[in-house]
Amino acid sequence: MRIVAGTHRGRGLVAPAGRDTRPTSDRVREALFSILEARAGKAGGAQGAPFLTGARVLDLFAGSGALGLEALSRGAASAVFVDSARPAVEAVRANLAALRLDAPVHCRDAPAALRDAAVRGDAYDLVFLDPPYRPAVGLAAQLREALPAVLAPRARVVAESDRRTPLAIGLAVSDERRYGETLIRIHDT
Repeated sequence: MRIVAGTHRGRGLVAPAGRDTRPTSDRVREALFSILEARAGKAGGAQGAPFLTGARVLDLFAGSGALGLEALSRGAASAVFVDSARPAVEAVRANLAALRLDAPVHCRDAPAALRDAAVRGDAYDLVFLDPPYRPAVGLAAQLREALPAVLAPRARVVAESDRRTPLAIGLAVSDERRYGETLIRIHDT
């Protein structure tokens, strides 16, 4: 697993040990960021400017942090990483240290982290949701309730799930792609 593009292109990433984390593959991340970049261009992004410049990113269910780290490498202004599993939090911190990046990493469940962010008044331009496939269906209602309070105007939410049980977060789907058993849904607000 590696950073696909940007200032840290080609740098390796560590994933948490064990089978509880399913990192987004390099191929899927590369395709996802190409889709996001193309969509930003259609929305009138500045010519020649990286599409993530200035973006505030939230990587929920961060795992290794690959999605948020990819966003930082491609020009995002900031990223916050959240995962409830201690090995995942340690992997994100190790990856941040290896890349010499500084970003908050919270060992917290996603709904509670969203509520905390809303109380602080935090708002994000890009949110990645990549929960473990099995409990994802049970989390959907909590995410649907808590997520809107932390979305900036014109925010984009990327939800990754098993293709057989899409993550229903109550936002309109603007794009949907399948990569084997993985379903990526992009929601524009």
